[in-house]
Amino acid sequence: MKNKLFLGIDTSNYTTSVALADEYGEIVLNYKKLLEVKAGERGLRQSDAVFQHIKNASDAAEALKDRLCELDGEICAVGVSASPTYQKGSYMPCFMSGLAEAQMIASAMSVPLYRFSHQAGHIMAALYSAGVTMLAGEKFAAFHVSGGTTDIIEVSPDNERIIYPVTVGGSLDINAGQAIDRAGVMMGLSFPAGKEMEMLAEKYNGKAIRPLCSVHGLSCNLSGLENKAEKLYLETASKEAVASFVLTSIRDTLSEMLSGIYEKYGDIPVVFAGGVISCKMLRAELSGTDRYFAEPQYASDNACGTALLTRMKHISEK
Repeated sequence: MKNKLFLGIDTSNYTTSVALADEYGEIVLNYKKLLEVKAGERGLRQSDAVFQHIKNASDAAEALKDRLCELDGEICAVGVSASPTYQKGSYMPCFMSGLAEAQMIASAMSVPLYRFSHQAGHIMAALYSAGVTMLAGEKFAAFHVSGGTTDIIEVSPDNERIIYPVTVGGSLDINAGQAIDRAGVMMGLSFPAGKEMEMLAEKYNGKAIRPLCSVHGLSCNLSGLENKAEKLYLETASKEAVASFVLTSIRDTLSEMLSGIYEKYGDIPVVFAGGVISCKMLRAELSGTDRYFAEPQYASDNACGTALLTRMKHISEK
């Protein structure tokens, strides 16, 4: 008898991802391929992202085929990140490439196709990574912090989608990942700049620089970081100082927003997802009781959460 497996597909703005979950809820494939961003550029146009996802599809298919053979597995259902969030009108063209692939696979194999949001996939991957998948049946709060989002999310159980995330706060202008990447590219770092910025910040041993923090309840403003970082770099020519300033500013911003969550919801579990959350400086400040963090390989864009949601959805319908 073949092993029952559940396929997840996610085609975000910067990563082509496919994942497999087995019938016991374990991830047995986590394939990711970063999209290429030209040196000096701070991101990708959606048309370029879609084109690269199409190019990457053959490599992803090979990785999937090889793993299926190794496991002697069969795909019982397919899940896909079809939109950024569940909010009405939420749409990005890059997710359409993944949706087309998922529809083709599900139709060819005569298996169910389930649509989820990219945000829900991130949160589910964080729950799995932190060993608290049981929270999927409870109400909790979450941060989704990346290049595309700096959101505070209220997450409730949902019969149709397993979990139902609703954004209740976040950045009113640019996102945390954008601030990090723009500061990094301004200093000549490669995009995305998160890892290099973290390494530079860890090396800084100069005079403490006052962080920039603008928080109003569950909302924040981060656009001032970009101008301040550029000014600081012109004054000091220190990449380490700028990196430390940017990351400590984001750290303090998230910490204040976390306090806002407890003021609104009381003693509630809080889950941290998204690529920016892989930064050790942030995790050290935000750690605490009933706070759960995605490990780095599950914090950045991936299809693992989508594969796990697919399994749970398929089981709920049997």
